[in-house]
Amino acid sequence: MILFRQELGEVLRDARRSQGRTLRQVSSDARVSLGYLSEIERGQKEASSELLVSVTDALGLPLSFVLREVSDRIAIAEQVTIPDTVPEGLADDAKPLVGAR
Repeated sequence: MILFRQELGEVLRDARRSQGRTLRQVSSDARVSLGYLSEIERGQKEASSELLVSVTDALGLPLSFVLREVSDRIAIAEQVTIPDTVPEGLADDAKPLVGAR
């Protein structure tokens, strides 16, 4: 079974390690207890949206980047193919979400 919290934890841990940072450093910057952040990274606890923003800010990463990484990992686990481009015709019918009135 695929668990969002496990995939999220792996993405956060990978990001932290790729920056060469310790759990203690990130937990301090995010103002989250070291133990709780460790449980999140191991997929044992669910992160609230507020906590997730604190951790991604401490890592210097946009929340959207982290969520996309999690989504991609879940899609791979589900063996879902995600197109890299918008199918022809669909893009022509799309309306902008920002600034549209």
